[in-house]
Amino acid sequence: MIVGNFRLKRARLSIFVLFGDKEMRQEKGTALLEVIVSLALLGIIGVLFLSGAQNSAKARLQADERTSAKVLAESIIDSVKKMDYASSYNVTIPGDYPGYTAEVTATYLDGNALQKIAVVITHRNHEVLTLENYKADR
Repeated sequence: MIVGNFRLKRARLSIFVLFGDKEMRQEKGTALLEVIVSLALLGIIGVLFLSGAQNSAKARLQADERTSAKVLAESIIDSVKKMDYASSYNVTIPGDYPGYTAEVTATYLDGNALQKIAVVITHRNHEVLTLENYKADR
């Protein structure tokens, strides 16, 4: 019985080798192809992720720049409103805003009783924000 069982196992092994070898010949190289395709897909996903991260970082920097420009422009408008009524205003940029410049223009409206104050904020030679407000001669 042990001999018969051994022959049966050997016969199954022979059948597996015969038919299994044929199947292996048909699938030869598919594992390498699957690895190459999966690496290509992983690379594409990685590139998309990194470009998305770069775009979000750029948007965050632009939002920070615009927010800083708005705070600066509002503080300049407030300081101009506290100054005496004049045809031009000189303002200084606080040290908290390196690289920012401000241009203040005053336009007379309604005779000379009202002024339109426009503040243009630039950062690194790029116009970021223009803020307008009015000042009355009191």
